[in-house]
Formats: sequence, C-alpha cells, structure tokens
Amino acid sequence: MKKILLASFVFLFSCSKNETEEILPKKGTVTESVYASGVVKADNQYTVFATVSGVLQKINVSVGQSIIKGQSLFQIESEKAQLATENARLAYQISQESGLYIQDKISEAELRVQSAKDKLALDESVYKRSKNVKEYNAISEVDFEKVELAYKNSKLAYATALKQLSQLKTQLQNEQSRSNVNLRINQKSQSDFTVKSAFAGELFDVLVKEGTLISPQTPLAIIGKKDNYLLELDVDENDMVRVTTGQKILVTMDSYKGEVFEASVDKIYPIMDIRSRTFRIEAHFVKTPPKLYPNLTAEANIIIKERKNVLTIPRNYLIDEEYVLVNEDEKQKIKVGLSDYQNVEVLGGLQANETIYLPK
Repeated sequence: MKKILLASFVFLFSCSKNETEEILPKKGTVTESVYASGVVKADNQYTVFATVSGVLQKINVSVGQSIIKGQSLFQIESEKAQLATENARLAYQISQESGLYIQDKISEAELRVQSAKDKLALDESVYKRSKNVKEYNAISEVDFEKVELAYKNSKLAYATALKQLSQLKTQLQNEQSRSNVNLRINQKSQSDFTVKSAFAGELFDVLVKEGTLISPQTPLAIIGKKDNYLLELDVDENDMVRVTTGQKILVTMDSYKGEVFEASVDKIYPIMDIRSRTFRIEAHFVKTPPKLYPNLTAEANIIIKERKNVLTIPRNYLIDEEYVLVNEDEKQKIKVGLSDYQNVEVLGGLQANETIYLPK
C-alpha cells in the first residue's frame, strides 16, 4: 500500500513540474538553405593512371615534390614493348631497302612508259597519214588495217605502262607508310610505359610501391595545384533545382570546429550520379582558411533565400505546418513563409503580441 501511494505522489509531482512553455513571436532572420557535403580539393587535382599494364619498375618522384607538366613520374617494365619497337624498326629498315628496289623498278617502268609513248606517237602519225591516203586508194585495205592495228596496240601498251608505273608508286608509298606507322605505333606504345604528369602542381600522394603489378585501373598518384583549393560538394537530387551559380554557401569543417567559412557556387555539373542520386557542384572560398589539405571533409548550407527583420516563431511550435496553439490548447491557423532548421516566418494569422504555446 505504501508503494502505491509513493508512486502516485511521484506522478503528481512530475506533472506539476511539466509546465506548458509559452512565448511571443519575435522579429528575426529566416534563412532557407540546401544541405550539401563533400571534400576540399586542390585546383586541377587529379589521380594519375597508367594506360598499360605491367610491373611498376621505378618511382621517379617523391611526395611533396613540385611537378612540371610532362615530367616522368613512373617507369613500368617495358621489355616486351622494347622488343616490339625494335622489331618494328627492323621492319622499317627492310622496307626502306625494299623501297630502293621498288624505286629501281619505278625507274625502269618510267623508261617503258617513255618508250611506249614514243612508239604511240610514231604509230599515231603513220595511222593519220595512212588514213589520209586511203581516201585516194593509195594504200590497200589490208595494209591500212595493219597500220590501224599497230596504232591501237601502241595505245594499249602505253596505257598498260602507265598503269604499271602507278601501281609501283602506290606499292612503294603503301609499304613505306605502313612500316612507318607501325614503327610510330610501337614507339608510342613503348612511351606509354613511362607515366608522365598531365599538369604542373604538387605531388600529394604516391599510392603504389615499386614491384607492384598495375593496370589502367590502378590509381598511382594524386597531383594538384599547391595552395589553391576548392570545394567539391554533393547535392541531393530533390534540392538541385534550387541551386544556381553565385549562391552563398556557409561551410563547416571538422578541422576548424566552431568556425564557419563563406564560399560561393562556381560550377554545377549537369548530370546526376545514378548511384548516390546526387549532383556535383564546385565552389570557392571567399576567404580561404589559413591551412588546407586535399580531401578534408566539409559540410555546407547553400543559401537559397534569406529574410531579415520578419516575424518568426520557433519551428517546434508549428503544428502540421500551418497551426499554432493559442489559449494553451486552441489551434489557430497561420500563414507561413520561409523556414529553416530553427525558425519559421509568419506571414499572417498571428500578431506579435499573441502568446503561443509549445505543443505537448
């Protein structure tokens, strides 16, 4: 019995302490924003990949080193590529020697063309004279047919000689071009085994070790511009339609707890990542923090709208997005405007001197 009375007393005491909170609307600022998260990146930051597979033979650079465009970063074992290039070079040399032989053939063909041309001119002249005298019956039909046949044969021989000359020239050109292209392809393939930097910057990290078997999918290093950083943020697809370039961003980072940095939207990538259902944007700091490193995490609020000196109430006093409690338990409909995580703008239905109550 004593236990029951004690429990009832505790219950009554607790109820008396849970008093209803009441407040008046007040003037304030309401900021509507879109949440985004991402990382800090160096300008032109990129991951280095090879274009061929093989064993990483040598690392030519070290972390923190300044890199110039085209600098050799990694050397991949390329014995097979070297042998292929040497084989292509030998084939090219053979084609050059073969070209000399074909060039001799071309010279002979040019002589045959000239000879056929001279014979054609002679036979054409005889044919024309014979044709003229044939009108006066000064030449027999048989003799004229012989002259005409000789002329036709000379025309055919000349055309054949020209065609053979053209074929020899084409053959020479094709063989030299083919061997030259093959050599250049192999030289290019061999150069692919030397991984070079695409941009100037600083080497932030080397991701592999010598002796590692790598492929074109293996990240090798990270390079970017030193002391020139940007924000790469992801925005949910539901919020993306409200984001535009130039909007103000408030940024917080674990590296600078309690501090807020201002940034601005620079670039919006107009395609959604189908895996994360987010859009990527880039932003720059209005005032860059004293010290930054690539891949520092960041959280951001992109300011969509901001209203100052407006009538506001705390968000947790709003019921069903359109009602407040007056007279302790009476619902009153209001018209709301902008809202953020803490406050809601009141556009109508509530006066500054009306008391509202926290919903139970």
